Amino acid sequence: MGISPSFLFRGLLPEVPRGSPMLTTWLQARGLTAKQVSRLAQDGWLERLGHGVYILPGDQLGRDASLARLAELIPGLHVGGKTALAWRGVRHNLAVRDRLNLWGDKSASLPTWFTAVFPADYQATHLFDPGLRADVGLAPLPGGRSDVLVSTPERALLELLSDVGKGQELEEARHLIESARSLRQPVLEELLAHLKRIKVARLAHALAEELGLSWAGLARKHSERLGGGSRWVSTTKSGERLNLKRPT
Repeated sequence: MGISPSFLFRGLLPEVPRGSPMLTTWLQARGLTAKQVSRLAQDGWLERLGHGVYILPGDQLGRDASLARLAELIPGLHVGGKTALAWRGVRHNLAVRDRLNLWGDKSASLPTWFTAVFPADYQATHLFDPGLRADVGLAPLPGGRSDVLVSTPERALLELLSDVGKGQELEEARHLIESARSLRQPVLEELLAHLKRIKVARLAHALAEELGLSWAGLARKHSERLGGGSRWVSTTKSGERLNLKRPT
């Protein structure tokens, strides 16, 4: 008589951290077949969250554990933009429940099991050219999980500027950039050197000069590098007009 799935699963319980979603692939790597996983869910040993994703019955999803699992499904997944700035201590307005700003390398839809608990927006906007090393401007939070990457302030700032006009208000972006005073210029310069979005470069230059920030010269240099027309004009979703001049 074969070993029952429940017997095998009980042996795995010490490996299952609380609040962590389990992928079928994770369970299979530990000796359970897809059929046995399905049987465990039928018998109440597992609660099915979505296709191929389970949790212990009665458990509540943990944010970082869930992000770590998402990173196994979505290449390049990281916390970026306004959320990354907030997690690294740069805030302007405190929302009751901010939506998570998530970025990745490829187009994807966030699964319902995640967004039902953690409201989030995801994008795969490519701000940088392929020559940028994958780890530049990405790191875990101090004391955080090593498998949950969060943009450093230098990268998050550029991601924030990319979102201006797409739901991100310019005035709030201005306040956040003014608050981000401890930027590492070598990191920022490396990111700007690989930046390929004219809007982001011109916004960075315009705001850095307006606010008298120490890296205004760097932003000007790379805005000039990207070139483009004499003006970059756009209207945001809120009706605000962006009129960004080329450096002269």
